[in-house]
Amino acid sequence: MTSALSNRFNWLKSGLFWRTFVLLAILITVSMAAWVASFRMLERGPRARQIAAQVVSMVTITRAALTHSAPDSRRELLFDLASNEGIRIYPLEKTDRVVPMADSSIMPLLQETVMSRLGADTKFAGKVNDVAGFWVSFKIDNDADDMYWLMLDRERIERKSSTQLLRWATITLFLSLLGAVFISRLINQPLARLTAAARSIAKGQSIEPLPEQGPTEIREANRSFNQMANDLERVESDRAVILAGISHDLRTPIARMLLEVEMANLSDDSKHGMESDLAQMNAIIGQFLDYAKPTDPASFERVDLSALLTDTVHDAGRINGVDITPKIDPNLNVMGNPVDLKRVFSNLIENARRYGKTVNTAQADIEISCRPENDQIVIEIADHGSGVPESEMDRLLRPFARLDTARSQADGAGLGLAIVARVIGRHGGKLQLLNREQGGLIVKMALPRQ
Repeated sequence: MTSALSNRFNWLKSGLFWRTFVLLAILITVSMAAWVASFRMLERGPRARQIAAQVVSMVTITRAALTHSAPDSRRELLFDLASNEGIRIYPLEKTDRVVPMADSSIMPLLQETVMSRLGADTKFAGKVNDVAGFWVSFKIDNDADDMYWLMLDRERIERKSSTQLLRWATITLFLSLLGAVFISRLINQPLARLTAAARSIAKGQSIEPLPEQGPTEIREANRSFNQMANDLERVESDRAVILAGISHDLRTPIARMLLEVEMANLSDDSKHGMESDLAQMNAIIGQFLDYAKPTDPASFERVDLSALLTDTVHDAGRINGVDITPKIDPNLNVMGNPVDLKRVFSNLIENARRYGKTVNTAQADIEISCRPENDQIVIEIADHGSGVPESEMDRLLRPFARLDTARSQADGAGLGLAIVARVIGRHGGKLQLLNREQGGLIVKMALPRQ
């Protein structure tokens, strides 16, 4: 149950906008509640004394009017008080059914103040003979037998502004929450922009410089990020230039050595060995260049991935010792560089041919599938080899990582899967390595569907 509750509030833990908004909303709500409680506590005494003064004044005026009026005109006087002032006077009888006044925060102080002015024998009631109101007793000329009830509507005693106060409090809270939304967005927007820019750089995309304005902290963070982005772009460019120069400088003597080996008077075995070593060196240089090659998203175009995979499978089917079983859904399109994507698929098929031979055979049985899943296209290339230990899968995606203990020894620089991961990432996709239950490795790629 605790885990389910924790998962339910993961959005609150992960989102800075919602976290800021909720904290501000709680702060505003608690502050308003404390303000209302303090206001009602501080105005309780003055309000009770004000109401008591009104009650005493009404009783005094009514008693004076009854005292100085002729007995035969009192009925008309009582009628006028009831119709014009909302004050009703009833004789107090011993048989009256009296219900005490409902308890409230100001009632004890109100009763105490009224009794101090009208006498300790003053009675209060919330209902007399099933008639609800604010009932207070008084007597005329200190005659204990000549007692009356003065009844006021409860609206005169109860807070008239409670509903209005609640309405204004609700409006104030709503406006405060709107302000909290604005503040949360104001705080979150620079960080969201910074996050999006960092994600774009991670995918190898070019970004517009972040605005170096606003609060000092945001301005300094954006300035540092822009400097970092410029440095990374310059390093990337310098690396490509350096590796291109190294490739030219190395491949020229390699080509000359191949020519000398071909013309030299060597045995076939020696000649074949030297040619193989030189070809390996040339392939390693090519891997370095592929890994360092920048991918420009501006060069992306609509690619028929189904046709591209079909062509790649057709080309790879000519290699001896490879048996490919394709299952490719038609008309699946992505935005990307077709040359880079085809190189990725060819590298993975070659990787499966080298390292994923079916156990106890010299044959590489490869299964290739391509299917849509929601807004993505999933490509899986699986072999029937010995697989890879789970603990080593993440390491295999790093540059220069090789795993000779789980898969057969082969030539290379350990950049094959790193190149694949780099290209797929720059196409906005994800790469994952999985072991087949029947044995072998699955390379799973997910690319955004166009």
